[in-house]
Amino acid sequence: MSSNPERPTLLPPPPRPRGAPLALAGIRVADFSHFIAGPLCSMILGDMGAEVIKIEKTDGGDDFRRIRPPVTAHEGAPYLWANRNKKSIGLDLKQPEARRIAREIVDRSDILLENFSTGVMAKFGLDYEAVSAANPRLIYGSISAYGRDGALKDRLGFDPITQAESGFMSMNGEPDRVGLRTGPSIMDMSTAMMTTNAVLAALFARERSGHGQFIENALFDTAVTMVGFHAMNYLVSGDEPTRFGNNSKDTVPTAAMDTADGPIFVACANDRTWQRMAVQVLERPDLAAHPDYAKMPERTRNRDTLMVVIREILATRPRAYWLARMREAGVPAGAINSIAEAFGSEEMKARGMLHAIPHPVAGSVPNIRLPFRLHGTPLADPVASPGLSQNAIEILRDLLGYDTAAIDAAMASGAVLRPQS
Repeated sequence: MSSNPERPTLLPPPPRPRGAPLALAGIRVADFSHFIAGPLCSMILGDMGAEVIKIEKTDGGDDFRRIRPPVTAHEGAPYLWANRNKKSIGLDLKQPEARRIAREIVDRSDILLENFSTGVMAKFGLDYEAVSAANPRLIYGSISAYGRDGALKDRLGFDPITQAESGFMSMNGEPDRVGLRTGPSIMDMSTAMMTTNAVLAALFARERSGHGQFIENALFDTAVTMVGFHAMNYLVSGDEPTRFGNNSKDTVPTAAMDTADGPIFVACANDRTWQRMAVQVLERPDLAAHPDYAKMPERTRNRDTLMVVIREILATRPRAYWLARMREAGVPAGAINSIAEAFGSEEMKARGMLHAIPHPVAGSVPNIRLPFRLHGTPLADPVASPGLSQNAIEILRDLLGYDTAAIDAAMASGAVLRPQS
């Protein structure tokens, strides 16, 4: 295990096959969203070929741009992560001219995404009732913390708050300590993916009906979904799930364990896998045959005794030795990597998740591809996240038909932000 792994050397992604279609070619997204849940959704749509127009405030744009570490004067690494394959225009929606431009973009779009506080879009005349009258085919995706109606519609909320309130946080961590939030913003990201599913379903429904629709997704609702089958277990039995740390209360041995030079995680979810581990990996057929350990119910009851034996054996050799034996025997296991180790691993190389893509200021920036692949309609070649209002002239001229004088006037008034150098 390297104590200071080097960052991986990144190469350009393989180009798309010549002439291959894009799944969402011809679909346009007016993206008013910011931070993670909305922008990650629109990025997925952009990766599938949609034209995404990111509409940002003129005063600094999406606040996510300024989350560290900085890459350029106007872009941090987190912003780059969630905003590739988009165009940007900065609009001061407090000005009537900017609101008119925003409406013109929405009127020419198939999808609108927003995650403002409840009432903000209505204040700008951009709520669903207002814009759908002029564009009945519009699919309007609205993301919030607690929904757009009911007693909680005006309440602000963030990812870790919904982790806490949904019960999700209570299940993470060690049994004798307070529940832990996840490191990554899992509810924001899950909400983005769920919203993408809903948008794609609405597009399919529109092909049948000819009409768009209003879509809602709330972080709290997503967090409840992410509790998983443990929620159903509680509703059926009345028994609350407890924290079990890096162990599983249902399957043994499923746990984090130390080797001579680093931790691994092993998952023996059934008796067949345990038999292979005991006999082929640990070379202890006596454990496989022992009446206290042969079957899952007995292993669960005698977990503590069995885990002591397994841990003592694994501590005698390095993790590379054990992981190789487990792979050969068909026992699911993996190193508990640091981020540096994970991103330099053979698994990362084999899956081709990482690339370098051109950036007009930084030269090139890292890129992490989406986890799925569409073989008939491959994802779009990745284009780095746009600078603030980078595409304003193109959008006004090519999409809205503004001439040079009208573009200059809109920018001179401050309604539209001039592209940032």
